[in-house]
Amino acid sequence: MIRFSRAMSYAAFFVGAVPLAVPQAYGDETCNSPYVTKLIKGQEDYVYVWALGVEGLGDGSDKMVTVDVNPKSKNYGKVIQQVSVGSRGEAHHMGFSDDRRTLWAGGLENSRIHVFDIAADPGRPRLVNTIANLAEKTGYVGPHTYYALPGRMLVQALSNAKDKGGVTGMALYNNKGDFIASYAMPVDGGGDGYGYDLAVNPRKNVLLTSSFTGYNNYMRSLGEVVKDPEAMKRFGNTMVLWDLKAMKPQKVFSVPGAPLEIRWSLKPGDNWAVAATALTSKIWLVKQDAKGEWQAKDVATIGDPAKIPLPVDISITRDGKGLWVNTFMDGKTRYFDLSKNWDKGGADNEQLLRGFTWNGKELKQVFEVDFTREKLGRAHHMKLGSKTLRTAYTTPETSRQLALNR
Repeated sequence: MIRFSRAMSYAAFFVGAVPLAVPQAYGDETCNSPYVTKLIKGQEDYVYVWALGVEGLGDGSDKMVTVDVNPKSKNYGKVIQQVSVGSRGEAHHMGFSDDRRTLWAGGLENSRIHVFDIAADPGRPRLVNTIANLAEKTGYVGPHTYYALPGRMLVQALSNAKDKGGVTGMALYNNKGDFIASYAMPVDGGGDGYGYDLAVNPRKNVLLTSSFTGYNNYMRSLGEVVKDPEAMKRFGNTMVLWDLKAMKPQKVFSVPGAPLEIRWSLKPGDNWAVAATALTSKIWLVKQDAKGEWQAKDVATIGDPAKIPLPVDISITRDGKGLWVNTFMDGKTRYFDLSKNWDKGGADNEQLLRGFTWNGKELKQVFEVDFTREKLGRAHHMKLGSKTLRTAYTTPETSRQLALNR
């Protein structure tokens, strides 16, 4: 069965050089926390893919798969390592720690959080910790977003252990995996208590969160959910603006249709973020008005919501002028010019990692990894890695720190 939480059947990204007349294309680096250091400059060497375990494929467990994506490498486009976590927990999203030494990844079903060391050898991640106390410490389940803060990791959950509904919250850990605090999503002032993604604008001391649905919904097949009127009522319709330093909600926005991924513009001086709604297929803009008050409004239509294109992931360009939107049900990626005014199933259930080049007008595929054929599971989420990061971790000071952390 393809559960609702399996929101992507294949992953794609852009690699290689483009003509000099075309601005350089940036990848997943624009989607990290602004506190993540050691951003990759130039050609990336690896892509880490967090894959769902599938019974009968390999050991059937969730795993971190590393693919070589440097066009000059002899292993270009090939899997060079896989690390099984020994369980199947509905692998979903992941995120780097602020020092980029570790990559945190978790499961929506078993609520385990797995921490991989990528500092010692970026091409060969190593599982160093499994955090299993999210529900015990907070009452929340379904860890979704892993967002780096200085020396800490803020984890957004999707559900709760009491009734498996959508009312949930966030958990804060230090980089060693020790629990620090929890923060409930607001249920007053227009809040529905739901959560999904989170993103920070440090210059404005703002944390922005979005909302989705609980365990009882996301562990069902999409086909069942859309035919169940009661289940369709149990989706989030809000975004929340928080005081980052105080970790207190300041304003609740009405954003109908389950707003998912959030992306702040990285252009210096910009004060806005965008999000896409899964069920109403809209792009929403969150921005300060002339009086300095934060407002939210829908600014574009992604597709016909009656056809449920289901936008599941968005990636903003570094200059804040463009937005890529991936829609799950129709298998398309759409590009929106922001500089102007303002569960899949069947025979095509592919599980592919594909690399593309982009010349400013069209995509050209350059490699493909079939996760089903190679018995790796379901490719879901990915992050980029580079060989150059290894030297960044091997100074005497960082070597001593690594030894202390072990």
